[in-house]
Amino acid sequence: MKLAIPAPAPVVIPVKGSDAAFPVRRIHCVGRNYVAHAQEMGFTGREPPFFFQKPADAIVYVPEGETGSLPYPVGTSDLHHEIELVVAIGKAGANIKAADAIDHIFGYAVGLDMTRRDLQGEAKKLGRPWEIGKAFDQSAPIGPIVTRQAAGDVENATITLDVNGKRRQESSIQKLIWNIGESIEHLSSFWRLEPGDLVFTGTPEGVAAVVRGDLLEGEVSGVGRLAVRIA
Repeated sequence: MKLAIPAPAPVVIPVKGSDAAFPVRRIHCVGRNYVAHAQEMGFTGREPPFFFQKPADAIVYVPEGETGSLPYPVGTSDLHHEIELVVAIGKAGANIKAADAIDHIFGYAVGLDMTRRDLQGEAKKLGRPWEIGKAFDQSAPIGPIVTRQAAGDVENATITLDVNGKRRQESSIQKLIWNIGESIEHLSSFWRLEPGDLVFTGTPEGVAAVVRGDLLEGEVSGVGRLAVRIA
C-alpha cells in the first residue's frame, strides 16, 4: 500500500560515542518531582506522581559542545526553563517493578522542558489540558543519549542550569520525590513503555522566565551538558 502523503522524517537522537541513533517514539514527562519545585509551584511536595506528554517532534537535538538555537515561541510572554534528566527506554514493558526498571533503560540525556507558563497557568484555572503550555513546537531541547553502561552514577548525579552564566537551578537526582525506578513503575502501570520512549524525570526548584538572547547551559554530572540560546 502506498502512502497518501509523504511520511514524516523519523525523530532520532545520536548516541554518544557511536554511529548509532536512538529513534524517539513518545515523550513522557513526570510533573512536580522535586519537593522544593513542587512547593514553589504551590503544592506540598509529596503528591502522587502524575504525567503529561510532548510530541516526538518537539525534540530539538543539540550536539554536546555546541549551542543550539531555540526560537522564542509564539503566544506567550512568560517562557520558563526546566532542566531535567531524561531516561531513554530500550526494552518494552508494562507494570514494571521499580527494582526491575534498570533493565528497561537504554541510556540517559540532558533535556529542557520548556514551558509557556502563562498559557499553562490559564489552562489550569479553566480545568483544561496543558498541551498549549507544554507540548508546543521545539519545546524539548536535548543533548546526545549516553548509554546506561557509559553514564556515571546517575542516581547521585548533580543537576544544574545556568542562565547567562548565573546559577538558576541546582540539585541532586537523589532529591527526586519518585526516583527513576519508581517513576517507571508508576508510568508503566498506565502506559506500556516501548523502545524509543523518553521519560523526562522532573525539574528542581529555580524555574524562571527567559527572554530572547538568554543563554541556557544545563548539566547532569556523568551524563552531559546542554547549551541553548533563546533566539
